[in-house]
Amino acid sequence: MKKSFFLKQPMMRKVLYALAPIYLFALYFYGVRLLILSVVVFAGGILTEYIMEKRVNKNVSEAVLVTSMLFVLSLPPLTPWWIALIGIVFGVLFGKEVFGGFGRNPFNPAIVGRLFIYITFPNVMTYGWMKPGGFGIDVVTTATPLKLMRDSGETIDLLKAFFGFRPGSMGESFIFLIVLAAIYLIYTKTASWKIIVSTFLSATALTYIFYFAGFINFPLEFLMSGSLLFVTVFMATDPISGPKNQKAHWYYGILIGSVTILIRTFSLFPEGTSFAVLLGNTFAPLMDELLSKKVKK
Repeated sequence: MKKSFFLKQPMMRKVLYALAPIYLFALYFYGVRLLILSVVVFAGGILTEYIMEKRVNKNVSEAVLVTSMLFVLSLPPLTPWWIALIGIVFGVLFGKEVFGGFGRNPFNPAIVGRLFIYITFPNVMTYGWMKPGGFGIDVVTTATPLKLMRDSGETIDLLKAFFGFRPGSMGESFIFLIVLAAIYLIYTKTASWKIIVSTFLSATALTYIFYFAGFINFPLEFLMSGSLLFVTVFMATDPISGPKNQKAHWYYGILIGSVTILIRTFSLFPEGTSFAVLLGNTFAPLMDELLSKKVKK
């Protein structure tokens, strides 16, 4: 019997199903840019894992397809293909494979890859934005809503933001589809509802605290801009890099949501979700250890 190339993982397939509508909408808005980056990212991610897993005679996990999909959708639309390739190779290799492959990685590989190129190529990753247009036609480069609100106090149209008509990473702006994906993932028990709820509620609470303190001018617009919802639903809920203890899910989500808003408000970076998730990944094992019930002898 012929050996399958991919390790079958039903849970990963459900995540891909949830991401599919977002990808299709992004394809309509950004056209060939998304297609080119997708080919590069999926080829780079799969090949990197294949080379590493072949040494120990293991299959490529379907999780790398999720990693590649999340990574490409988290990119600014004007990201050069070679930067995207560097990012996905770094993410899969140093965020996953060096720790032993699927199930052993303490960090989310898509987050690791994105942060690496975000810090290494800051100009491209912070200015590679554009206003979306059908099939990528008639588009102009522009700043993201978060940066506009911080630099000039300019706000956004909430209805347009809800349906994705605003600049951002290619998959982060379709809020209505992200909400539907969250419902599907929770219903199928693919993602932890506790992490989703605690992350978003803690981010909302801190946003309004800073609003009343005078640090933020447009709280609702602030929450609907950037990658908060996308990262909350698809990356913070990663079962491998997150805590296993159900009670720890609450604290994990609160940490990610709070750190995201702190970075957005006070740091030089206009966005803080990736940093927050990486920090959450770092403390996830400690949360499990502190909140696990001790076995009585």
